[in-house]
Amino acid sequence: MTTNERSIGRRSVLRSATGLAAALVATATSACAPHERTTPVPSQDQTAPGTVPGTPGPGSRVLLAYFSRAGENYYYGGRKNLEIGNTEVLAGMISKLIPCDVHRIGAADPYPQSYDDTVVRNVGEQSADARPAIANPLPAIGQYDTVLLASGIWNVRAPMIMTTFAESYDFTGKTIYPITTHAMSGLGNTMRDYAKSCPDAAIGQGLAVKGEEVQEAGPNLESWLQNSGLLGNQHRDNPPSYSTQPED
Repeated sequence: MTTNERSIGRRSVLRSATGLAAALVATATSACAPHERTTPVPSQDQTAPGTVPGTPGPGSRVLLAYFSRAGENYYYGGRKNLEIGNTEVLAGMISKLIPCDVHRIGAADPYPQSYDDTVVRNVGEQSADARPAIANPLPAIGQYDTVLLASGIWNVRAPMIMTTFAESYDFTGKTIYPITTHAMSGLGNTMRDYAKSCPDAAIGQGLAVKGEEVQEAGPNLESWLQNSGLLGNQHRDNPPSYSTQPED
């Protein structure tokens, strides 16, 4: 191989590596809302195959477990620094509308404040099918009939720490409602993924809210809670309990 040919080869490798890095940066969505790929995803009115939506009965106890990330976030094609993550804002709205216990899922290894660094970490965790450790695991969820699992959508999926949570407990006989904040992916693959992680649970109709529009989501949120049977028929002995895990 000539010196010129070796030089051309090196430039080709560098161009390929640069292209791959750019593609990785363009792949997650809101709460840290990276751009999506064109993978087909379920819309809000679709239910994962093999699941049966459940409706909470009178006296049903509800757990709202959510993962949220503050810091630099996607915002209408640019970036915006959030003091409170989009999903945490939405979780607060839900807790004011229905009786539920609230648990914020914290990462044992907190995610970076940087949007791009979070994208790179998330792509690596998805590729490795990782199960990031939870800093503040719940001891049990047996007392709950209904579990709302809320998170952002990162590269068409919930962050892998949500899979850690879903696989940590026995959801037999429970109804799971996926809730997401996103840029363009809606519910992403959450209904499919939760059905796989919790095969003995019913997967109810999910709710997807654009991260940039979460503050205006009240009417749609209330309508979804009403249609899902979650509004006005739950029992709670005590006020909601909140995790004190700091924002990651």
